[in-house]
Amino acid sequence: MTKLSVNLNKFALLRNSRGKDLPNLVAMARRCIETGVHGITVHPRPDQRHTRYQDVHDLAAVTAEHSVEFNIEGNPTPFFLDIVTKAKPTQCTLVPDAPRQLTSDHGWDLLLEGNRLRPIIAELQQAGIRTSIFLDPDLAQVDRVPATGADRIELYTEAYADAFGGDAQEEVLHKYRSAALHARHLGLGVNAGHDLNLKNLSLFLTIPGILEVSIGHAIAVDSLDFGLENCLHKYLEIVQAN
Repeated sequence: MTKLSVNLNKFALLRNSRGKDLPNLVAMARRCIETGVHGITVHPRPDQRHTRYQDVHDLAAVTAEHSVEFNIEGNPTPFFLDIVTKAKPTQCTLVPDAPRQLTSDHGWDLLLEGNRLRPIIAELQQAGIRTSIFLDPDLAQVDRVPATGADRIELYTEAYADAFGGDAQEEVLHKYRSAALHARHLGLGVNAGHDLNLKNLSLFLTIPGILEVSIGHAIAVDSLDFGLENCLHKYLEIVQAN
């Protein structure tokens, strides 16, 4: 079964827009966990425009309390790595974001960055943290992952979401399937995330062996229609069917 990890960034963004503590992020995490999700994800950026560094500390405590996975995403700057190693999440997903980037929009180029990531990944693993690399569905990039020492890849799925329902859907899905199968052949775990939603998730999960999907924006939006718990049940039904 694929695990569902809920990215709380959009709820944090809503909170920060008023400068107070509504919605409270720990309360939102508890609601997600009590509904049955398998993990919580955050992506703290340097400007703290959504998830704040204090949130990372608070959410590390609540996920440990409930024995669910905690996934921290981000660009592995020294400051970010200090936060992660102190929080000791289940997983750290390394993402090549620029400091003021609106949202993640590409995977790593491991030909250029693989050597830099290798000692970073080793440091995280020494701290007992599983590592994942944000990656486009490119077989040449997948081939370079074992040399970094990473445990998993996270397939960046915006291209699939953009193609869903259109003429290119099957061609693009085939690229993701090939990348996932190749990663598994190399002994890597496979996660996925970005723009997955209630409409396109089931088809994507016809790809075998997807261990985890991280979904945030779509859950925040769908919660406006269904309420948070009902929305989460809909996503859980999809992942539990695969």
